[in-house]
Amino acid sequence: MMELYDQTTFECSKLITQRYSTSFTLGIKTLNKRFHYPIYSIYGFVRYADEIVDTFHDFDKKELLDNFRQDTYKAISDGVSLNPVLHSFQAIVNEYHIEQELIDSFLHSMELDLTEQDYTEEGYDEYIYGSAEVVGLMCLRVFCEGDKALYDSLLPAAKKLGSAFQKVNFIRDIKSDYEDRGRVYFPGVDFNDFSKSAKEQIEADIQQDFDDALEGIMRLPTGAKMGVYLAYRYYLKLFRKIKNCPASRIKEERIRIPDARKMGILLSTYFQARLNVL
Repeated sequence: MMELYDQTTFECSKLITQRYSTSFTLGIKTLNKRFHYPIYSIYGFVRYADEIVDTFHDFDKKELLDNFRQDTYKAISDGVSLNPVLHSFQAIVNEYHIEQELIDSFLHSMELDLTEQDYTEEGYDEYIYGSAEVVGLMCLRVFCEGDKALYDSLLPAAKKLGSAFQKVNFIRDIKSDYEDRGRVYFPGVDFNDFSKSAKEQIEADIQQDFDDALEGIMRLPTGAKMGVYLAYRYYLKLFRKIKNCPASRIKEERIRIPDARKMGILLSTYFQARLNVL
């Protein structure tokens, strides 16, 4: 009854996504059903790795992350794992031929969170690539379903979208990252002197990423386009709300989109899709 075990592990990754991110859960639900479990599995994997470095403060996080890395590669090699998150992830890695380089880069960025607190421009780009852009590329492998030409053509836009999402997370969470973890991801930014000009410079960079990503979203396969566009619209709405806040407020609170507004974005995106205007 391997099918029952497979199904159960996919359901575990689905539950993790639902508990940790209402916005990504909404986005996944609007994908074609054949993409649901693959994207849940990718999210479950990256979420648990991130939890190791961000949450498990009473444990040896480096040892936990090293073990997680070894267990990940063994699961992929063996085609099975008793860890339900890794079992569902390895199934997707092997089915969609997700490159080990993407997984390596992601886990390297997670490792950087154990030591790095201030980033140079080069280190920042490296961290963004590993923590966010490669996750977008894993999802793109799923969406393209083996169409290498399509994957290659959409790769730059997928990286830009992952980059935009991560940078919005960084500026939204700048207070907790600094106060709880001692991190400031933006190069040259002093949290204690987070100025209007510094905020505007960061926002211009994020806006460019959003602009570069949109063209690629419009060329995604039909079954993937609506879900990715929904996530794009949600993050763009959050970004615009952050832009309208002074730097002093960003330092004091985490900006959010109310659930009712999220549902409004979902409904308007749905009707755009139905009317064929995406």
